[in-house]
Amino acid sequence: MPKTEVILTHNIVGLGAESDQVKVAAGYARNYLYPQGLAIPVSGTNKRRLEALRQRRAEREAHEFNSMSELAKSISKLTAHIKVKTGEDGKMFGSVTAGAIADELKHQFEITLDKKKIHLEHPLRTLGEHKIELRLHPEVTSSLTVLIESTTPLAHPPEAPEGRGREGREGRDGAAPRTEKRGRRTTEESAKPAAVEAKAEKPAKGGKAEKAEKSGKGEKAAKAEKGK
Repeated sequence: MPKTEVILTHNIVGLGAESDQVKVAAGYARNYLYPQGLAIPVSGTNKRRLEALRQRRAEREAHEFNSMSELAKSISKLTAHIKVKTGEDGKMFGSVTAGAIADELKHQFEITLDKKKIHLEHPLRTLGEHKIELRLHPEVTSSLTVLIESTTPLAHPPEAPEGRGREGREGRDGAAPRTEKRGRRTTEESAKPAAVEAKAEKPAKGGKAEKAEKSGKGEKAAKAEKGK
């Protein structure tokens, strides 16, 4: 396929920026670049336009750099909340992609960002907070906090670790209260026999006194009869 050299008048991703001289397929230049005003043929007359194209390119790149630098500062302070469906075990159905994050930026903060500038090594598949790298410009990078939350409530709350549960029970019941209860029971049990003995002694003493009194009265009555 024959090639032809052209001068780009606009920035074309993957091909070049304005004022660049590149070789492209003759049919591509003739049928697309020239009609769209994206390039001009290389000629003595057109080369005089290179300085103007370079100046316009420098202004565009400076504007993009400043804009992306400001965006980097503001976006690093944001947290994008993304709601997902999960199973009862908390595992996500599917994953969160760069496209989904770009959509949430547009929806939540009205920030339009090409998903290609959101750098993910792999789609996000776990709940919680994630730090995402943003490549906003060849010379500007930033980060975005993404918080993935479940819309499905957990069926059962997570159980406490076994060790902590035991400590908690010991802390609530405590060794001292159990010892104290045992101490009270021991005191009460030791007090009961003493009370029983005291009750038993009282009737015994009363019986002896009554018998002594009766025997004394009997002796006096006998002596009185003999005197008569």
